[in-house]
Amino acid sequence: MSDQYFHFTLGPVQSFVAQARRTRDFWAGSFLLSYLSAIAIKAVEKQGGTLIFPTVEENYLAWLEKTGKGSPPQQGCIPNRFKGGTAKIREGFEPELIEKSIKQAWQGLAQKVWEKDLKQCGEKTKEIWDRQVNDFWEMSWVITDEENQSDLLDRRKNWRSYLPPEEHGVKCMMMDGWQELSGIETPHSEGLAMFWDTLRKRSDSLSNDLREGEYLSAIAFIKRRFSHIFENYKQELPGGWTVHGWRVNSSVPSVSYMAAVPWIAEVIENAPEQQLNDFYQSAVKLVGNYGRTCIEIACIRQALTDRGSTRQLEDFKSLDGDVFFESALENKNRHPDQEKTKPVKAALKALTRETDLGAVSPFYAVLMMDGDSLGVQMGVLAKQQAISRSLKAFTKGVAGTVEKYSGFLIYAGGDDVLALLPLEKALNCAQALRTDYLACFAKSGGYGEGASKGQIKSTLSGAIEYAHIKMPLGKVLADAHHLLDDVAKDEYGRDSIAVRVWKPGGQHLQWAMPWQLAIENNEVILDSLANDFRKTEKQTPFSSSFFFNIEARFAMLQSKNTDGKWQMAEGFNAQSITRLIAVEYLNSGVTQVTIEQAEKHIAPLIKQCMPEKRMFKEGKEDTFEPMHRLNVDAAHLVRFLANKGIDHG
Repeated sequence: MSDQYFHFTLGPVQSFVAQARRTRDFWAGSFLLSYLSAIAIKAVEKQGGTLIFPTVEENYLAWLEKTGKGSPPQQGCIPNRFKGGTAKIREGFEPELIEKSIKQAWQGLAQKVWEKDLKQCGEKTKEIWDRQVNDFWEMSWVITDEENQSDLLDRRKNWRSYLPPEEHGVKCMMMDGWQELSGIETPHSEGLAMFWDTLRKRSDSLSNDLREGEYLSAIAFIKRRFSHIFENYKQELPGGWTVHGWRVNSSVPSVSYMAAVPWIAEVIENAPEQQLNDFYQSAVKLVGNYGRTCIEIACIRQALTDRGSTRQLEDFKSLDGDVFFESALENKNRHPDQEKTKPVKAALKALTRETDLGAVSPFYAVLMMDGDSLGVQMGVLAKQQAISRSLKAFTKGVAGTVEKYSGFLIYAGGDDVLALLPLEKALNCAQALRTDYLACFAKSGGYGEGASKGQIKSTLSGAIEYAHIKMPLGKVLADAHHLLDDVAKDEYGRDSIAVRVWKPGGQHLQWAMPWQLAIENNEVILDSLANDFRKTEKQTPFSSSFFFNIEARFAMLQSKNTDGKWQMAEGFNAQSITRLIAVEYLNSGVTQVTIEQAEKHIAPLIKQCMPEKRMFKEGKEDTFEPMHRLNVDAAHLVRFLANKGIDHG
């Protein structure tokens, strides 16, 4: 019998991963999807199949059977799809066993969560639980004799007949459309609050994991609680093998903690011991152990090393991130008795005053990155091994790069990356990951930029969402996908970076640019400008009026023609626009600077305000096509980064 090839995908991805109320939910969805995908791969191997693409981390697969080496995996790193590729299988291969393996592993995990937290609940809750658990996952697979048919899964998914079960009653607050577990029919029923209040009071961990007024479906509840049972979880699967869990650190930094990371590091390094202790004692009295973060963050660890780590400092850096924000302390839903928050707010003000740091920035960053132009190339057999080697090498290094920039990695598998970062670190982290990606392809027989005909040309596009801590996390995550796919890839031609800033009132700005035009001297131009503005703030007053005047000038210099396309005012180009804005720069209060010096300083900013689209042609160098419009959001982004999102007026 000739060789056959098995293609497989597991979903739904977006509804499982991106629907999240906390960063911990985001991490849990990604981790569990990766875990189940790894089980699918191992189940193929148990039947004598050979995974051809992608190459996965063997040590991760070994941990499934408790034979892994070193520290157990803490992030998802296995793609949910045998991507554009194949698993070579033998005669007698049963694809149904792959589906059964995933279902039994998932149901076994769910049962452990049920037994730990919910076995005292009634039959109505059990009926909801079983219905949602049993019917959630969608799996698609195909078998073919043709090794180079890489589009079969996409064609198969077009036939999908998957329909989620009909859901009644009050809906889950994390997963849209799914019924919460009490089974109460109306949202204002006393029974609804009583069910969840009773559940919360059963243990300290449940009290910490379920906030007051939070109602979850079975799927959301598993995401929130699986980490408490995962270390001792094991399940026999078809084919006579047993899958295991391992110890995971579920202390995932919250969005408020990630926003505060640079400020926490500076406080640790500079705060007087007395003010630091006063703040810690008042904060822990208010929130106790809720929301404690035990994840190591690079800049905080460095600050502890520089000052000399003590138990007091270790405790301080582990506090719930909300206590560093006065606005969060004033949230009456979280703190109904506002009298109890007054000592914390007073101590926070004293700490801020003594360290001369100012208020902590309320913005953090979600970074999402994805490889470009791999789909078509993965269908070429001669390129698959080089692509696989490149992606494996890239994935292996992502965690270290994200850690270097004081971020928290959610997922890194194949050409996909998801991470949370402090505002100040996100752009440079994205640029460093792109550099790593291109280098991995160059070393493994593929090529990044400048690939000639017949070679692999793949680049890495990125999307950064700078979001205020008050923004719903699920909305930010969902928007990141649109920003990456619709803007960085489609609108700007791939190998691009796209940025959005979200304030509580909605979208504040959007900027994008091909990477090659966004970088100079291996640094992101806008980030370098923001650093320059921040350093010279006292000598160079880049006031609100300066940026407002840029916006007013830009509005005069462009218009839309009858076809709805942007066009520049006649007689104006980059040079004349730079001269005009340089005059505004001088009028903003700058002294002892010539017009020529002002133009030199302003020119990089104007370049970033004039978007261009990357034009890719196989076998040729990239070219860039001007979009014939001005984007003042580049200037606003510089101001936003320079002020760390804090509006000084």
